[in-house]
Amino acid sequence: MNAPVGVQSVAERLVAATASLSSTGVPARVRLRCEDLLADVGGLCVAARNSDYIRALVASVDGGGPCTAVGHAGSFQAEDAAMISGTAAHGEDFDDTFEGGPVHSGAVIVPAVLAACERFRRDGRAALLGIASGVETMCRLSLVAPKLIHKAGFHPTSVLGAMAATLGVSAALGLDRKQTVDALGIAGSMAGGIIEYLAEGAWTKRLHAGWAARVGLHAARFGRGGFSGPRTVFEGTHGFFFAFAHTREGDFDALTRDFGKQWLMEGLAFKPYATGTMNQPYIDCALRLAGKGFAAEDVAEVMCETAEGYVHRLWEPLSAKHRPPNDYAAKFSTPFNIAVAFVTGGAGFEAFSEKTVRDPRILALASKVRYVVDPDNPYPKAYTGHVKMTLGDGRVFEERQPHIRGGVHEPLTREEIERKFRSNARYGGWDAGRAERFLQFAKGAFEAPLDLTEFRG
Repeated sequence: MNAPVGVQSVAERLVAATASLSSTGVPARVRLRCEDLLADVGGLCVAARNSDYIRALVASVDGGGPCTAVGHAGSFQAEDAAMISGTAAHGEDFDDTFEGGPVHSGAVIVPAVLAACERFRRDGRAALLGIASGVETMCRLSLVAPKLIHKAGFHPTSVLGAMAATLGVSAALGLDRKQTVDALGIAGSMAGGIIEYLAEGAWTKRLHAGWAARVGLHAARFGRGGFSGPRTVFEGTHGFFFAFAHTREGDFDALTRDFGKQWLMEGLAFKPYATGTMNQPYIDCALRLAGKGFAAEDVAEVMCETAEGYVHRLWEPLSAKHRPPNDYAAKFSTPFNIAVAFVTGGAGFEAFSEKTVRDPRILALASKVRYVVDPDNPYPKAYTGHVKMTLGDGRVFEERQPHIRGGVHEPLTREEIERKFRSNARYGGWDAGRAERFLQFAKGAFEAPLDLTEFRG
């Protein structure tokens, strides 16, 4: 129902909550999380910079402009820089995730805010405010109507990311409350992102984070210029959640409840494996089973308990998940993830390639994987894994993983995040010296003028 005249809309309440924040008021622990996000996103941008999908994206835009796409020579217009970096950061599904969502916030918010600050010469303090505001908003948006956006056929990272990036950019640029509300209203008409990529492993999911980052730049600039948008964009009769979640109901209080006091983004999960979020606990189970001393050929059957919410993305159609058509589709197949981890002993970049998706040992094991829905699975509040392998001789081995590693229950340390960054930077062709300079930049970026030019090329 639309907010009556004189009553604050959801967007107005959200903007009022974020307006009370300042860069000096961002808690130290949240600032550290923003530094981690900056390092993680930077490493992922470098890792993907020579990929075919990023090459195609860079070739599609005009060069020149004031902004940096980390790892790429030359410069770009702000919206293009945000799109390229966001697509690269999300491209291998190795970026952060929020367990309550699921959404990938860093790949959307960090590129959008950095591009905005570079374009309009805002400093690191403005970037900190924008990143913290945008990431926290994205986490909270994912709690308004859990599971319903996916069920409606949309990618939450894309549609929610457009709104959160708009708020983050607006905060970084210092827009007033009306301009920000207008910007959010505008972003609602720009958001999108269907999940049909699941059918054949097309590249569009990779683009979703970059496009959402781009929307954030456009919408904030339009709002800043005086273009109006509907203030009831979220809860309206024809609003955002009706369009993308097919509901007019939702926990809109989750957006503003204790905003600035309770920081949900502290619980972000930094992935240990380069694959889909919900597959991560299954990989842990598979790796532990691989250490039991039996071979893939010894396995007669694999049975997994799973959440109902995973089925349409990670399990069905089962025949296609047993034999993914390409390396990207393999990231969204739980059977393949289990098999490749068991056979190769890992799930990094090398585990998802045209070679592995044709490997007869991996495919043979993947073809034995089945699932049953556990009605008590806690998804989306937590992501769990379960793998039970029955051998040809009748022996049974079983592993469970109660949460995603790297998240609130088992966070990666700063050292582990930096190790991941170095590995990704090396994969993308940076030498050790440049990688260390970027890590130092990430640690001090929020206290200085923002200068990314050293990290072009």
